[in-house]
Amino acid sequence: MVALAQAVGRYPSTRAVLQLLKPVTWFAPMWALACGAVSTGVPLTQRWPEVVGSVLLAGPLVCGTSQAVNDWFDREVDAINEPDRPIPSGRVPGRWGLAIAVVWTGLSLAVAAALGVAVLGAAVIGLALSWAYSMPPLRLKANGWLGNTAVGLCYEGLPWFTGAAALLGGVPRFESVALAVLYSGGAFGIMVLNDFKAVEGDTRLGIRSLPVQLGVRRAALLACVVMTLPQLAAIGLLVRLGRVLEPAVIGGLVVAQIALMPMLVREPRRRAPLYNATGTTCYVLGMMASAIALRALIQQ
Repeated sequence: MVALAQAVGRYPSTRAVLQLLKPVTWFAPMWALACGAVSTGVPLTQRWPEVVGSVLLAGPLVCGTSQAVNDWFDREVDAINEPDRPIPSGRVPGRWGLAIAVVWTGLSLAVAAALGVAVLGAAVIGLALSWAYSMPPLRLKANGWLGNTAVGLCYEGLPWFTGAAALLGGVPRFESVALAVLYSGGAFGIMVLNDFKAVEGDTRLGIRSLPVQLGVRRAALLACVVMTLPQLAAIGLLVRLGRVLEPAVIGGLVVAQIALMPMLVREPRRRAPLYNATGTTCYVLGMMASAIALRALIQQ
């Protein structure tokens, strides 16, 4: 540990490391993982080691890794947009950001391997996308189409799959995987909302986020459409499977989102945080309703 400190600079504080791993971002993948676990119909109390391990994997480990990787390779744009973040502010000094990202990647793979081959496969994909998102020469985040697709998959689809696979001990059923893919697609729109706050810095550094490529208003319209269509497809799938109550609940949540969208489109940069707190909440509640519908089907 002393050698590592000498290689990367003085030690960062525990608080600074925690800020680097950004616990507030762990909620989305942990929620998606919970949806995947619920969708299996397996009693969670019977598989509590798998539940605990997969929650740690989705949140503190894989998502934490992605935050450390992103902050390390994005430290120049952060110095413009958010100079108080741990690396540009110097609270995580030297090469500690990179070292933490590497160590967390190894821990993530170790925990995933303990949860089974299917979970390990999902973790490998998620970690590879996390590094590719920020690291040159791929740097998927430099293009909004590629970057938002990768983040949507890592935040929704792969955690859903992981939660289901961990409890089942193998690959989940087709309907569960289909819903995971659909909600990953919708999450693409949620990721667009997060790009509005960084338009100036992205423009100066050549990062082609969708607000930069399309303009703020058109990007907001695209986000609305991309969030809505997968939810409608999920409703159709569940109705085809014979469910009524859960699709009706999801439909009501979609109507609430659509009612909020004009506010977002009028002032995307100002209203995106409010929409994230309201419309996105409706979106993730619909995810759980879908998981409950699959659980009900299995338990019939």
